[in-house]
Amino acid sequence: MMQQYLQIKKGYPDMLLLYRMGDFYELFYEDARRASQLLDIVLTARGQSAGQAIPMAGIPHHALDSYLAKLVHQGESVAICEQIGDPAKSKGPVERQVVRVVTPGTITDEALLDSRQDSLLVALCKSAKLIGLAILDLSSGRFTILEIEDERALAIELARIHPAEILINEGLVFSSINLKKYLVRALPAWYFDEKIAYRKICQQYSIQDLYGLGCETLKAAISAAGGLLQYIHDTQQMRTPHIQKIQIEWQETSVIIDPNTRYNLELEKSISGDASHTLISILDNTATPMGGRLLRRWLHRPVRNHDLLRERQQAISILLESGSVEKLQKLLHNISDIERILARIALRSARPRDLVQLRETFFLLPETQKILSSLEKSTLLQSLQKALGPFPEVYQLLKDAIAENPSLLIRDGGVIASGFDTELDQLRQLSENTGQFLIELEQQERKVTEIPTLRVDYNKVHGYFIEITRAQTNKAPSHYIRRQTLKNAERYITPELKDFETKILTARDRALNREKILYERLLTQLLDPLPALQQCASALAELDVLNNLAERAKDLSYTKPIFSSQPEIFIEQGRHPVVEKNLDTPFVPNDLKLYKNHEILIITGPNMGGKSTYMRQTALIVLLAYIGSFVPADYAKIGPIDRIFTRIGASDDLAGGRSTFMVEMSETANIINNATQNSLVLIDEIGRGTSTFDGLSLAWSVISHLAYKLRAFTLFSTHYFELTKLTKNFPNIVNIHFAATEYEEQIIFLHKIREGPARQSYGLQVAALAGMPQEIIEQAQYQLIKLENCTQEQVSSQYLSIIKNLSNLDLDDVSPRQALEILYKQKQLLININENS
Repeated sequence: MMQQYLQIKKGYPDMLLLYRMGDFYELFYEDARRASQLLDIVLTARGQSAGQAIPMAGIPHHALDSYLAKLVHQGESVAICEQIGDPAKSKGPVERQVVRVVTPGTITDEALLDSRQDSLLVALCKSAKLIGLAILDLSSGRFTILEIEDERALAIELARIHPAEILINEGLVFSSINLKKYLVRALPAWYFDEKIAYRKICQQYSIQDLYGLGCETLKAAISAAGGLLQYIHDTQQMRTPHIQKIQIEWQETSVIIDPNTRYNLELEKSISGDASHTLISILDNTATPMGGRLLRRWLHRPVRNHDLLRERQQAISILLESGSVEKLQKLLHNISDIERILARIALRSARPRDLVQLRETFFLLPETQKILSSLEKSTLLQSLQKALGPFPEVYQLLKDAIAENPSLLIRDGGVIASGFDTELDQLRQLSENTGQFLIELEQQERKVTEIPTLRVDYNKVHGYFIEITRAQTNKAPSHYIRRQTLKNAERYITPELKDFETKILTARDRALNREKILYERLLTQLLDPLPALQQCASALAELDVLNNLAERAKDLSYTKPIFSSQPEIFIEQGRHPVVEKNLDTPFVPNDLKLYKNHEILIITGPNMGGKSTYMRQTALIVLLAYIGSFVPADYAKIGPIDRIFTRIGASDDLAGGRSTFMVEMSETANIINNATQNSLVLIDEIGRGTSTFDGLSLAWSVISHLAYKLRAFTLFSTHYFELTKLTKNFPNIVNIHFAATEYEEQIIFLHKIREGPARQSYGLQVAALAGMPQEIIEQAQYQLIKLENCTQEQVSSQYLSIIKNLSNLDLDDVSPRQALEILYKQKQLLININENS
């Protein structure tokens, strides 16, 4: 047996092998040690190898799902090895083989999945110029590919996708991206061979070439997709008919949000690390799990197509105007996660409860369609209505085939409904009506033999028998065959009773086998309408999201934004959706105006005054608009947006060897190098991690570059009041500030935008609010007076230092234009010092 185990284990060296032995799955050697720690189960030993006891640990076969969930959630991959041979016929170990491999990226079981999160498997392939990505959600069959230009773009995509597992070519190295935080599996090079991959994709879709799929020229993506499909074939060891098509994604069709921006905007996880106080916690009131997953996909991949967004807006408006939101929400709450159920049907792992939920969902489709049929003004809602079927044949099949309340597992029987199959009904009747048959047989035999004491009975040793007292044995008919002699009686069997015994003793097993056959046949029948059923699932998910956004708009007083073809962002009475919902006091809304030649706002004012909230709410309003949602504002008009950038807060990357200031500069460089005039940029305090003059010079140069060259829509928050003087040199820069006032030596934050720069930062007052000892506050006040009244001699020394730096500039290696720009920046610094001396 151990030879058999080791031979099987050789094919799965980096996975835990669950080896079926009777009613248990056993693990041996190092697998047993790991499983003992991961699952908190007893580590024992059995037999010997090379004179040493073999470590062993096991789990009951009926508890497999719960243990699998624990292992997968810890990032483990598991190969499940079953007994496929007949123990009665085996000469030696029962034949076994791995029937299923479960990895974090290939799980489909309901118990192992987060109902509101996609579980994605990603394959990467790097060519000379491009990186190909293939992305599969096996639990739904959604398969997408795309190509990107470099590793920075790859980091953005991985942050968006958040894959459960990544497949790469052995030896593939990325120089500037850290994959250690993901589960990465290296596969042999042939998996990603372009020709083999091409054939694998054609085989999956039963086509001759890829021209019809529109991906013929995407060489890197084809290699990645082929490698991924081969891996799925290896792990599932069966066809995957629910992977119906390849969707091609293009980066230029979506609003790009880098990982740092996702983090700062707290879309799904707050900066403190939990799921509360996030945008999704406010926005997600979807009725179905598949709607919740789709909403998250929209949120992480906002689209630039204004026509598509207007279609979504129109659908939301009509749902609100028609008063259908609550009716639809009640219906959708009873809709099951049929997207994943259909995948399990395709993978032959659907359980009886899945089919009951599918049946209940199809029962509700006509009523859902009836509501949508009255909403003719929305082309999007009408297209969703058409996709909903309602599939009466499938519903009737499930109604006829599946019992009202079936067993949890097909192996327990009682799944197929009575009346669906004559043979099954007869077998059940035999096993269920045994007592009645014996009573009738006993009455019949007493009448025929005229032996009133004759009885028909059963025991486990001798089976069914007719018993006659010894005094009456002379009346026993000739066809009675003696089975057993007792002291006071004789026991007989008849051909009729023997046939009945054979039928009864095998009826239950035969009924169970018949149910399994019928169940498998039913799953096969459901494969024919599978593509249409998957479209129905997608339509239900989208309907759920649109209805959810309508409900949120109504409940939270959101308004429909207007899309403009001009570069502009106008927001009246904008609000931060998360802060507003969690405040005990009324939220103070604010306006925002960004347009051509008015692209940059320099925001000053006290800490805690509202600068960061104002900046983030602007980004969130734009983001919500670009998924088609209504927004928290009285009015919003938004032009084309291609990217959203943020540089907010102070953090370091010690593991990566980067200081707080280095992280700050890296994030700023990313903005400068990649922003366009259609980007929205949020910069909150740069240059604070170095000396005052260094930081001020950097901040000055960054905002000058944004104003002069990029002209991106920018909200630039700062405590360097010197930067407010830039409005004199750049007409597209505007100063605004958050107002605050003092009352009885206490600072009062007004949280309201005012035009012009702030007069002071109120830093000492905020420090006092934070609990800083009064002694330190008083010392700081004294130092502040000294610094604000610096002498002319100090100013002169600053001049001398700058002039000295100017005289040491080597301008021979730069162009005349660059030299003028350098001198111009120094001149601005001199003017600034003079004005603030």
